[in-house]
Amino acid sequence: MLHPSENSYHGRTSTNQEYWHERIRQTNISALDKIEAGKKPALLGFCSDTGIERNQGRIGAKNGPDTIRQALGPLAYHARFEHIQDFGNCWDHDGNLEEGHDELYGHIYSLLAHNYFPVIFGGGHDLAYPHGKAVIDHCLAKNEKVGIINLDAHLDLRTLANDQGHSGSPFFQLAEAYGKDFHYCCLGMQPASNPTTLLTYAKKIGAHLIDIIDFQLENWNEIQDQLEHFCSDKNKLYLSIDLDGFSSAYAPGVSAPSPLGFSPVLVMKVIDWLLASKKMISLDIVELNPIFDQDNCTAKLAARLVEYSVRKM
Repeated sequence: MLHPSENSYHGRTSTNQEYWHERIRQTNISALDKIEAGKKPALLGFCSDTGIERNQGRIGAKNGPDTIRQALGPLAYHARFEHIQDFGNCWDHDGNLEEGHDELYGHIYSLLAHNYFPVIFGGGHDLAYPHGKAVIDHCLAKNEKVGIINLDAHLDLRTLANDQGHSGSPFFQLAEAYGKDFHYCCLGMQPASNPTTLLTYAKKIGAHLIDIIDFQLENWNEIQDQLEHFCSDKNKLYLSIDLDGFSSAYAPGVSAPSPLGFSPVLVMKVIDWLLASKKMISLDIVELNPIFDQDNCTAKLAARLVEYSVRKM
């Protein structure tokens, strides 16, 4: 089952609906066919720690989606859409991650079919597997080529654990499932967080990687060139943002914090570039762990990235 999250949005009131919490319309996804179609964002959460636990990470991300909503509610609203649909949360059914992934896949595929722009809140990065499946299947049905861009310290190309997917394996699962139709770019990858076996596999599948040393604001012109090289022959793009790719100075509330990492300003420039291409059709923000956050700064960062992306659409 999937229900809108109640009481997640708060903020000051205004006479002209000037804040996000006043523009949210919480709707059950069963009513999707009754809502006016059109290319606009739709929010959806996946509440799960199972994939992170399987990957030996710090649990707590299951509360990420509603924590992002709480940080999003008070922000000033400047997007062009009259309202934003929030279809609530789904989850992993008491640890049955595969069943949860199947449900999430179906919901995202339906949103894409109704011409929505899915914005998915995590939860662990394992959700990129059903999210990626939905985007690739949707595009392959239209003979379109999809590029997946992952902003992350980790490649997330690990093999399965006990024949089960986890937060470190989503792009491995997609690569194995789609072969030549899987096109992957990882920005901000940290070699210290990725053993040689993962780098070897990335080379085998033709992944495009930009090391954290090169993924810096002062190198923006080179980053643009590499984005153009990767995206030029793609019809559509799906962006996945793992909050643990940011420096822990910006994002302490994650499963795997790092003192190194990229900056919010650089990520916003990447979002700008991708949206300007008119190819980006889907987005997720994952790995927020409120248990380890400090002054809600990681949650506020996630909310600002959502606000910025929607405002720039």
